[in-house]
Amino acid sequence: MTRKKKTRSLADKVTIRTGRRKDYKKWRHDNPDQVVSSVRFVAKKQQQRKLQAVKKLARQQSGQTIAIHPDKPDSPKGSDS
Repeated sequence: MTRKKKTRSLADKVTIRTGRRKDYKKWRHDNPDQVVSSVRFVAKKQQQRKLQAVKKLARQQSGQTIAIHPDKPDSPKGSDS
């Protein structure tokens, strides 16, 4: 007589949100309108982006300028006469 094979996990059989990661991911996927970032997290990310933009601008302004096409004459496009 053979034994009945045990299931490895009940996570797939769970239909309610239990707090486990897999269940939470499924709930989050099914309810995108209820998932909202915290105000603190959003403010932190906005501050980080502002700081990143300021640093990028400073890097761009401090860098040396180079001539992209120094050999070409400065003539308007389309006028070959």
